[in-house]
Amino acid sequence: MFKRTRNRVKGRQAAAARTLLPWRVIGRVTALGGALAATFCVVFWALDQPIRTVEVTGRFQHVAPADIERAVARQALGQGLLTVDLAAVSRAIHTLPWVDAVSVERDWPHGLSVLVVEQIAAARWGTDGLVNANGELFATGIDHFPAGLARLSGPEGSEAEVTQRYLGMQRRLAAAGLAISALRLDARGAWQLDLANGITVRLGRSQVDERFEKFMSAALGIVERRAPDISYVDMRYTNGFAIGWRSGATHA
Repeated sequence: MFKRTRNRVKGRQAAAARTLLPWRVIGRVTALGGALAATFCVVFWALDQPIRTVEVTGRFQHVAPADIERAVARQALGQGLLTVDLAAVSRAIHTLPWVDAVSVERDWPHGLSVLVVEQIAAARWGTDGLVNANGELFATGIDHFPAGLARLSGPEGSEAEVTQRYLGMQRRLAAAGLAISALRLDARGAWQLDLANGITVRLGRSQVDERFEKFMSAALGIVERRAPDISYVDMRYTNGFAIGWRSGATHA
């Protein structure tokens, strides 16, 4: 009887030991986690130093590096290198005229590296704007334009359509030694282009591409030979075209 009682006591002690063991493990894991967290905080604090330098790179003709630095300062002033919002810095730079693409990276130990790509103007838009080759109006209120840009215009929201048509026509005309100085889409949907030699080509509202092709195949030879005498070429006729001469006469 005594022997069995002693075994029961030993069994209770073993169960107690098994019960205490997980709590010891949990305590050790908790202590280790706290130590790691403390270490992380120390390392984070050491790395998250105030931003002191901004390196700006790019090939600039229209964007001033000083403007980029000011845009960065508005977003990053007082921020740490780890906590600064790089996307917010990039958005601030994107608001500057002529900025096309931006890359912002951390430059350890306490700086930012900024790469800026400028927009390339494909044409003027309206009286004071610029569009790129995608037809995006990227700048307005411009006083001085790059030389040689054609002037495009059209209703609000038509920038991409007008730009793409201009680029397509210009490629065709350039092969013949001609250039477009202006392309207009009016509120009624009618198209008209001005050549750099002073001749206006009227294309109207319908079959615009077909009429332009007819100009290239049927009227271009006359334009090349008699350009100084021609005021306009009207391609809106079903079976031909009309030429307005500077003398005032019209020949179809």
